[in-house]
Amino acid sequence: MSCNNLIFYDTETSGINKDYSQIFQCGSIRTNASFDVLETHNTHSQPLPWVIPQPRAMLTNKKTFVFNANISHYEMMLDIHRQWRQWTIDEPAIFVTYNGHSFDEELIRRQFYWNLLDIYLTNTNGNGRLDMLLMMHALACFAPSALKIPLFEGGPNISLKLEDIARENGLDTDDAHDAIADCEFMVDLFRKIQTSNPAFVTYFISASTKPGIQEHLQQDGFFGFAEVFKRQKFQWPVVPCGSDLERPNYLALFDLGHDPDDIFDLDTSDIYKMIQSSAKDNPIKKCQINKTIPLCPSHLVEDKNIFDLDFDVLEERARKVKSNLDFQQTVSQALTDRIFNSKEPNTIEEAIYAGGFPSPSDKSLMDDFHRFASAEERIKIVRNIKDDRFRLFAERLICQLYPNDAPEDMRTRYQELIASRISEDGPWGSIVKASTEIEKLLGESASDEDQSILKDTQAYLNSLR
Repeated sequence: MSCNNLIFYDTETSGINKDYSQIFQCGSIRTNASFDVLETHNTHSQPLPWVIPQPRAMLTNKKTFVFNANISHYEMMLDIHRQWRQWTIDEPAIFVTYNGHSFDEELIRRQFYWNLLDIYLTNTNGNGRLDMLLMMHALACFAPSALKIPLFEGGPNISLKLEDIARENGLDTDDAHDAIADCEFMVDLFRKIQTSNPAFVTYFISASTKPGIQEHLQQDGFFGFAEVFKRQKFQWPVVPCGSDLERPNYLALFDLGHDPDDIFDLDTSDIYKMIQSSAKDNPIKKCQINKTIPLCPSHLVEDKNIFDLDFDVLEERARKVKSNLDFQQTVSQALTDRIFNSKEPNTIEEAIYAGGFPSPSDKSLMDDFHRFASAEERIKIVRNIKDDRFRLFAERLICQLYPNDAPEDMRTRYQELIASRISEDGPWGSIVKASTEIEKLLGESASDEDQSILKDTQAYLNSLR
C-alpha cells in the first residue's frame, strides 16, 4: 500500500501536560512520495485566557511573540483543520510526526475537541499516522546503516532527539524547536533514509494505516520488534499470536527467543499472567495496530546475528506459532478479558475519550456552529447541544468570540473557569509556581536571550493576575 500524499506536522506548546497545555504554533508540510515539498502551512495563536505558559516550555520554543498575537486559538485550530481537510479531500494522507503518538497528535486531538472539530481527522477516511520516533527505534536497531544515529555523551547509549539526529546528519539545527523547522528536519531525514534504504521507508509508509499493517502481519516470516528505552536499544524476534476479540486494535506478539513448545504446554492461567505482564522478558508482548509499531520485517534486518539464534530457527518457531490455532485463541481470549481501570476524568479536558463520540444530533449542531457567523445563531446552537462536554466548550467559544453578547449564565461559568485556573494550583500549573521558577531560572547563568524570554513570560503572567 503506497501513498503519494504525506503531511509532516509539529507543534510548539505552552507546556507538556497534554490535557491543559495549549498549542501556540503548528507547522505542516505536504510532500509527495519522493518527499518533494508541495505546500506548507504555518500558523500560531494568542494564549487562551486560562492557560499558564510554563517557563521551560517558553525557553524551548522561544515563541513569546504569541503573547501579543491577534489570532485566536479557535481561528488557528479551524485553520489547521480546514487546511488538512483540503489536503486530504482528493487523496488520503499519511500524517507524520516525531513522538506524535505521545504528544503532538494528542495535543491536536484535544484542541480539535476544545473547538468542536473532528478529533480523528488524521486516522479516518483512509488517512494514516506515522510516528517517526518509533520508526527511528526500528531503524537504530535493525537498519543502522540507513542514517547516522548520534551517541549520547560519547556512548554507548544513543540519542533519538530529532535535533540531535538532524545535527548528526549534517542539517542546520539553529532553528530547532520551531514547528516548521522541525517539519523540515523530518522531511530531510526521510530523504536521506530513502536514498540509503528505500525498502525501509516503503515498509513504514505502507504500514501506517490499519489495513496496511494488517496486510504485513499476514505475510510469511517474522519481525524484529524494537525499543529504545533510557537510550538503550532492545530488540526481539516476534510473530503475531492473537488479537483482542472486542477491541481489534490490540495485538499480541510472541517473542521467538522463547521456544514456543515450552509456552504451548503452559496452563491457561499462565498465559493470562503473561498478558497482564509488561516485563521486557515476557514471551508475549502487546501493541496497537492503530499506531506506529516499531517492527521491521526479518528480510530488512541488516545484522542476521542480532538475535543470537539462526534465522532458520526463528522462522521455524514462527511457523509453529502461526499454525497453533488453539494457542492463538487462548491468547486472544486473554487479551479480550483484560480489565482497563481508567481514571475518572476531573474536568471536561480530561474527558476527551471518556464520554465517547458526539451523538449525530450534537455532531450536526457542532458542524452548524462553524457555518454560522452570528452570535444569535451560535448561542441558539450551543443551547441545544446535549453532551455537557461539547456544550461547555461551545460556551467558552461564545464568551471568547462574543464577550458582549454572551448570556449571563455562560459569562458566569466562563469567568469562574478563568479565575479557578489562574488562582488555583492544579495539573494546569499555577502563576505562583511559574513565577517562582522564572525567578530561579533568572538567577542561574541564563543567556541574554533566555533572560529576555523569561522576563516576557513573567510580564504576561503578571497581566493575568
